[in-house]
Amino acid sequence: MAELADRLATVLTAVLPTDVEPDGALTVRHEGTLASLRVVPVADNLELVSFTQILAWDLPLTKKLRAGAAEQAHLSQLGTVTLVEKDDKSADVMLRYNFPGSGLADDALCTLVLLVLTKGVDIRDALIG
Repeated sequence: MAELADRLATVLTAVLPTDVEPDGALTVRHEGTLASLRVVPVADNLELVSFTQILAWDLPLTKKLRAGAAEQAHLSQLGTVTLVEKDDKSADVMLRYNFPGSGLADDALCTLVLLVLTKGVDIRDALIG
């Protein structure tokens, strides 16, 4: 697990502001969003990269936001869009994606993360402009 986590940290640090957290998770910043990446072993020789990107927080909770989040969730092929209602007035929007990192070359690993991050920014822009 440490090998994939170390590789992920190395390739992302080269292209994005990246922090290695004390628990081994990575925090990356991309175009106004914040993402957490964590390597999770699921079987022998199979490790997933668990990806959670905060697209927007403390948005006014409206019918338009609910409908927009549902539409983006339907359209997304790179992850699951989630509207997290915090109370009757506000919500956060997140993108979650898990993918097998084992066996991916460094360039492929970096490219996949950048694709998902960029998709998250596109979703945020569609929701809040």
